[in-house]
Parts: sequence; structure tokens; C-alpha cells
Amino acid sequence: MTVDAEEAARKLFAGPCDFVWGAQKAGDALPPGKLPEAAFVGRSNAGKSSLINALTGRKTLARVSQTPGATRQINFFDLGGRLMLADLPGYGFAKVSKTEAAAWQAMIFAYLRGRSPLRRALVLIDARRGPKDSDSQVLGLLNAAAVSTLIVLTKFDEVPADARAAVLDAARAEARRHTVALEAVIATSARSGEGIPALREHLYELTAR
Repeated sequence: MTVDAEEAARKLFAGPCDFVWGAQKAGDALPPGKLPEAAFVGRSNAGKSSLINALTGRKTLARVSQTPGATRQINFFDLGGRLMLADLPGYGFAKVSKTEAAAWQAMIFAYLRGRSPLRRALVLIDARRGPKDSDSQVLGLLNAAAVSTLIVLTKFDEVPADARAAVLDAARAEARRHTVALEAVIATSARSGEGIPALREHLYELTAR
């Protein structure tokens, strides 16, 4: 990406970003699909909300909690009238009832299968733990739905330096198992800012398509 595009990406994420819609269950109305859309998908406590806040330079745009399952609806954020960001409820959580977990999962899957403006699904994987079976299952769903996917490692600052190469290799190996997944993997840290500019640039490219 050129220097001009890098600056344009920075300005886009520094500009207005507003909550515009929430959907709590499968079948709920979703916002009109006028903008290209990027969805943040991941296990509970993978850092989806923290990453959205870091990308937009805000502390409280998306709700952050140490309790898995804190995000209980799909939250939509309009980024400067150029891109819609969708923060999805986490999957793989254990501290809720099976009925509630099944309802949330049905909502996630219904959205991923049927959202025509969706240009990219960002599957967030906690770098300290690596890909889990539930991540592979969601990547398989995205594969079946033909949704272009980028694996994003979170909390990469907490991975020891001598383990980083192995963590990246494992994420890339997981990506190669799914035809919809891009070959590239972006390692990020909401706390240190590592990888945030690269992910902004990646998302900015969606606004030109």
C-alpha cells in the first residue's frame, strides 16, 4: 500500500464511528446493506471489542469485559459512512445455559450465511492459545458460505519472542485448511498497538471495492 493510502486508512479510523444497530437473535432486522461490511468473529474473550476500540482509537466504542459472552448481540458501527463494522457475540463460551448458547450461535451463523454486504470476516484467535476446534468449525462455516476470511491473532504482545514464529505458523497452517481464508495472517495487540496500522490498511481496502 502506498504512503497516501496508509494515511487515508489512518484518517478513516480516526474519524466518526457510531453505533447504529443491534440484533439480539436470529431473524432480527439488520441495518440496510448500503456499505461494505467487515465482521469481527471469535471465541469469547478473544479480544474482539478491544480490537475494535484500538482500531478506532476509542476506549468505550465497543463494550469490553473480562467475562466471556459479554457481547450478547451483533453490534453494528458505521465508520465514516465508508465501512460497517459488525461485532459478533463470541462462540465457545461455557458459563451460560445451553439454550442461550445455542440461540447466540444460531444468530451468528444466520448472519454469516445470509449477509450480502459482508466483504470480509475477521476470525480473531487468541495468540496465547492458538486455533481451537471451535475456530476450525467457524472457518468451515465461512468456507461453506464463501465468505472471504482473514485470520487475526490477538494479544500477540503476550506471546514470548521465542514462540512467536511457531504461533504464526500454526495460524497460517489453519488458514491453508480453508479455501476462503487469505494466506496472510495479521498479528495484533490492542494494548501495544502492534499490527493495528496493518489491519486498518487491510480494512480500508474494502471501501474501494
